[in-house]
Amino acid sequence: MGENSKIEWCDHTFNPWIGCQKVSPGCDNCYAEAMMDHRYKRVQWGPHGERQRTSDQNWKKPIQWNAQAREFRKENGHRPRVFCASLADVFDNQVDPSWRDDLFALIRRCKKLDWLVLTKRPENIEKMLPSDWGDGYSNVWLGTTAEDQTRFDFRWKRLKKIPAVIRFISYEPALGPVQLPSNGFLPDWLISGGESGAGARTLKPQWVRDVIADCRRLGVSPFHKQWGSYRNNPLVVEKGMTAREAQQIDAEGKGGGLVDGKLVREFPDRN
Repeated sequence: MGENSKIEWCDHTFNPWIGCQKVSPGCDNCYAEAMMDHRYKRVQWGPHGERQRTSDQNWKKPIQWNAQAREFRKENGHRPRVFCASLADVFDNQVDPSWRDDLFALIRRCKKLDWLVLTKRPENIEKMLPSDWGDGYSNVWLGTTAEDQTRFDFRWKRLKKIPAVIRFISYEPALGPVQLPSNGFLPDWLISGGESGAGARTLKPQWVRDVIADCRRLGVSPFHKQWGSYRNNPLVVEKGMTAREAQQIDAEGKGGGLVDGKLVREFPDRN
């Protein structure tokens, strides 16, 4: 439940517990549900499902990463980034509040790690933060998913009010175009990506180009993770290549990840 991660925008994943429920269209093909409920029968997903805390041994892994953080930074040029939680939601109403207290205690203890906390429930953040949150913990980045403009408008309106050293948007799976506001408060970082796996829905390449252009114009760091499927890759959609031909040119992430021949994978300045 916590290992060196294959996710391009983090170094480790840590799951303090497992289980969630769907809240919007972006959840329809949830990979965590498919893996933890359908394949492994680990937990039941949904409003009447359970939330299962992970093992004590798993909870010790961030402590190990924290102890190794100085050497990691020397080798990689940045602080270790930990995605928390890929198989759950920290701000889920159905989670035992004492588990969340334990998680924030662990985050406070592991000060050399940057914790990337991503939620679909930004409306819950303020009431579920620890009492000493203040202007935000220096090692916590707060993010929310936004698969289309409707979800972006609703969720960013709430997230932007919460103090944090970094605020970010995960535009993944991208299910419709998203335009950033031309004025007002903006996220520090935006991750884009297409849906992968069985039944993956379409991502139009121009959606990604347009939101990256918004980021460039407005000073937001863009990070395009993947196209999700070669059916979405512009080499196939616009150049007429086969998936195999496109893969020979672009093997970055699922379905490739190049945007007009270049990797767009920037990180915000946490200082």
